[in-house]
Amino acid sequence: MSTAAAIPATPRPGRPAQAVARLPAWWPLAALTLLAAVLRLSTLDLQSFWYDEAFTPVHVLHASLAATLRSVVHTENSPPLWYVLEWADARVLGTGEVALRLPSALAGIATVPVAWAIGRELSGRAAAILCAAIVAVNPLFVWYSQEARVYALFVLTAALAMLCFLRALREPTPRRMAAFALTAALALLTHYFAVFLLAPMALWLLWDPRTRRAALVATGALVLVGVALLPLISAQGGHGTQWIGRWPLSERLQAIPQYYLTGYTGSALGHGIELLVALPILAGIALGLWRMTGPAPVATLADPLPACDTHDTSSTPDSHGRPGARDRGAPISSQRGLTIALTLAACGVLTPIVLVAFGADYLAPRNLVAAMIPLTAAIAVLLVWPAARPGRAGPLATIALAGAIVVAFLAISIDIELSPRLQRGNWRGLAAALRVAPRERVITTVELGTAPLEYYMPGLRGVRPGGFVRVREIDETGYQPLVTRAGQPPAPGFHLLSRVDIDGLIAYRFVSPVARRVSEATLRRHVITLASPAVLGSAGV
Repeated sequence: MSTAAAIPATPRPGRPAQAVARLPAWWPLAALTLLAAVLRLSTLDLQSFWYDEAFTPVHVLHASLAATLRSVVHTENSPPLWYVLEWADARVLGTGEVALRLPSALAGIATVPVAWAIGRELSGRAAAILCAAIVAVNPLFVWYSQEARVYALFVLTAALAMLCFLRALREPTPRRMAAFALTAALALLTHYFAVFLLAPMALWLLWDPRTRRAALVATGALVLVGVALLPLISAQGGHGTQWIGRWPLSERLQAIPQYYLTGYTGSALGHGIELLVALPILAGIALGLWRMTGPAPVATLADPLPACDTHDTSSTPDSHGRPGARDRGAPISSQRGLTIALTLAACGVLTPIVLVAFGADYLAPRNLVAAMIPLTAAIAVLLVWPAARPGRAGPLATIALAGAIVVAFLAISIDIELSPRLQRGNWRGLAAALRVAPRERVITTVELGTAPLEYYMPGLRGVRPGGFVRVREIDETGYQPLVTRAGQPPAPGFHLLSRVDIDGLIAYRFVSPVARRVSEATLRRHVITLASPAVLGSAGV
């Protein structure tokens, strides 16, 4: 190496020294996307399938796409897009846990740069960084990125639709409207609850005189997609949604903020942890509202974009009715960006709640996961709201609160990966413990245990209701709380061989020296968990 090459460059006169080794502007996005990938991919096979995940390969996916789509009609309650992707994925990679969860993981990772772009559209660079950071580490988003179900794709497609909506609102060209129509259609083909986010977007575009004409075709195309889905919705008829009505509404309402703060299983952490996570978020919201009460800002953490409104009526449309030069491409002001994000979040969450009063009760907190994207964007916009004057809770307060929010979410996501009590039931481990047994065996379990046991123990099948089986082993499986008779022989001639506890999933193994005839009704009555019972038998019993 030459001497000249070893000497660091000297800044030229008048040029800032930090400009010599400045990092590229996109490095925070790259770092956050990498963090999201590590959180999602490194432990993708850590947890076993739970009922909904296992149900897909056991009962929905078939060798042909046509048979798979028929199963979607008769066994599922979602649009077909995710199942088509899973079918293609299974044909290439198989039906293992990593293979079936990989599309969700990739969708979760891709949502991070989309969240970045949403934050930038709404307020600027600082909001982009915070919005992407929360999406990267929030335990709810991480959870569904590691689940072989529709929700991660739902979040991604809804976020893409929101981004294209914002860009069409800023610059209503045919190309941007087409992008909104396409992404909105994908969201609607992914999850029916997308309509609660897409409807206010379409109405906003139709209400605004600047975007109304360009939005007519896009909105019409979206309506056609919705109409095309009506026969499928009618045929599915609410399959598998009965459990929603059995879950008290008050508990479901409480679970909505709980899911966002501490994740799907965060209730096990307790209300104290929820409060600790909520405090910096509430403080950031309060700080943003306080800053909004002051005069116009003199400085901002966000990009130096002019705070002009896309609804500036001072410019004159051209001869074709298109926006004038001053309107075209004008950035959305932070105040309007906040209004948009709050409106979308409110419609996405409150509309399903209102529909409950009219008898349409499909309010499951997980169905609202996509509405957490505009909510996250609103939090980010408020927290980075520019200070009105020097000394009015400046950048250090914003950085401290944003850091506290991200660290709290990250800590909970890591805790979930380390704590079995916060994870999905370990049906894989339970199946391994039960695998060595005579062929003449039945397993009693709860309804939510049937698909996982069928997945991890091929050859099991449901025992015909009202029938009889001849077996030498009866395994009773379930979880707390157990019935008082748990551990007692389910039928004469059987005695307890062992009791196993696999991360909270419990199994009692009863054996008999000879095969005995037992009725399905007797077995069903002896399920050890206070939940809907089911009986599975090995082939030939």
